[in-house]
Amino acid sequence: MTNQLGAEQIEEFIKDTFEDNYRTMRLEGGHGLTPDIREYAFQQVLRYWQKLQHIAENVTDTEVPLVLPNQKTPKGRRYTIEGVVDILREQDRTVMYDIKTHDADYVRENRELYEKQLNVYAHIWQELRGQPLDETAVIATSFPGGLEQAIKQGDPVTINSEMLKWDPVIPIPFDRDHVKDTIADFGMVVDAIEDKTFSAAPLTTLQRKEGGSLFATRVCRNCDARFSCDSYRAYAVGARSRKETRFAELFATDEAERMTRVAVNVDAAPAPSEAD
Repeated sequence: MTNQLGAEQIEEFIKDTFEDNYRTMRLEGGHGLTPDIREYAFQQVLRYWQKLQHIAENVTDTEVPLVLPNQKTPKGRRYTIEGVVDILREQDRTVMYDIKTHDADYVRENRELYEKQLNVYAHIWQELRGQPLDETAVIATSFPGGLEQAIKQGDPVTINSEMLKWDPVIPIPFDRDHVKDTIADFGMVVDAIEDKTFSAAPLTTLQRKEGGSLFATRVCRNCDARFSCDSYRAYAVGARSRKETRFAELFATDEAERMTRVAVNVDAAPAPSEAD
């Protein structure tokens, strides 16, 4: 369909589809987004299309579920490894993409961390599914600082300049020798969780900067367990960023104060239109 549309028509289609999906998700989940977060989410979708149009148009299999069942931990527990990837088949080449909301520079500086996971996915795809695979790569969707700032300022010239610098696709080598070690690592983590000996990183680790970003930003914001994590709570209460400040409000000890904050946020939010 996109081959028959001009750039402006495609971007209008993306915006309409984004809004339709947002309304559906809000109705199904009962939760909305603040206007700034909603706009940021849309910008990620739009800029992803503008930068990686070739990949987006040619991906042949989206959100492919990969499953490695009946694994056994060192203590004999059974577990399953599951993942989701996108597959592009083009001119006798097959590429596997794993989309991450991480910073591209950090991924490049720490390829070995991502190599382990992708190697397991590649193993499932090649060895268990019997499918060809020529390349694996991570797509890091987090905006670089310069591009994020340019989008906030709304300067088209600077945005175009920063878009040219942005390289979100990071090739990841496939090493079969790492597959067994990675599966063994998964097993040890499962045992630690089941034995309740899996402890959170200390606050000092969350405050440590690596590859230009804090551990709390790079790791904790992507962890579903952060809402019950003492370390992240301590970090959020002491942090100054807007996201952590909002998170810290959930821990207000004074119920009246907490409800006052909620009421202020509700009053500040724009009223839904009849179409919503």
